[in-house]
Amino acid sequence: MAQTLVEQDGLPPALAGERVRVASSAGELNMYVAGDGPPLLLIHSINAAASAAEVRPLHDYYRRTHRVFSLDLPGYGFSDRGDRPYTPRLMTDAIVDATAAIRAACGAERIDALALSLSSEYLARAAAEHRSAWRSIALVSPTGFKSGAKRRRPASSNLGISFLYRLLRGPGWGRWVFDQLTRPKVIRYFLQRTWGSKRIDEELWRYDVLTVKPAGAEFAPLRFLSGYLFSGDIHDVYEAIAVPVWMSHGVRGDFTDYRGTRIVEGRANWRFTTFSTGALPHFEVPDEFCAEYDRFLAAAGEVKADGLAAGG
Repeated sequence: MAQTLVEQDGLPPALAGERVRVASSAGELNMYVAGDGPPLLLIHSINAAASAAEVRPLHDYYRRTHRVFSLDLPGYGFSDRGDRPYTPRLMTDAIVDATAAIRAACGAERIDALALSLSSEYLARAAAEHRSAWRSIALVSPTGFKSGAKRRRPASSNLGISFLYRLLRGPGWGRWVFDQLTRPKVIRYFLQRTWGSKRIDEELWRYDVLTVKPAGAEFAPLRFLSGYLFSGDIHDVYEAIAVPVWMSHGVRGDFTDYRGTRIVEGRANWRFTTFSTGALPHFEVPDEFCAEYDRFLAAAGEVKADGLAAGG
């Protein structure tokens, strides 16, 4: 890893700590690194204005006890925002490459990792495919658990809708469409839907308004809006995870239907917590959230990684 001081159109860093770059098959990646201790990887969600700013409360809390690595996924923050097909495979490969760099820096130690919302699908896939790299994973408001959803398509497929992407991208109006979807008032509206409340984190809103400005900021979000970043086979992926998993979510806002968790509820390596919050409980009840996560991490340390049966 090497420090990078490159700014993107005046975008300031989202988090405290050293900012480092990692070479990846998914393009150059940016990670914020802070603290000392066992490695902890934090991964933001996917939306029009996503960045590592979404994990700020966790980054600031866990830097006291861990060496925290907070990742900007491809297409977001200070990572490569090039014009290319953004898919679950690309995002998973980015996480795998970031993990390899972390383990190289931390003596090949197994990693704890936490991901938000749609990025939970990519972390889950990385954990299922490379189980020896992980000590545990945490999925906050993960996608793929809506009642009635059937996500057992061919391996590594996605839910992309090509005509919708062509419509959004057009022969040159894609940036204009993106700019309309990321006006400050629109960003505030979607954060309020995420929180399920008019009260949101204003610091996150201010950073979201800035992170949509750099060149190339539209490429990943337009793929997201067209379905290409959703995994077609995520139910099979969730069932394949063998390391300890902590899943948590709130009860307000747009992300509250988790009746589909029955596919994993009987598995011994899964734990579940519900918070009286919106979809980002670590912002609303940080002390309660971190206390629950600390308990999970302590319990995960007592589990032998090879002692988990694939079927739970």
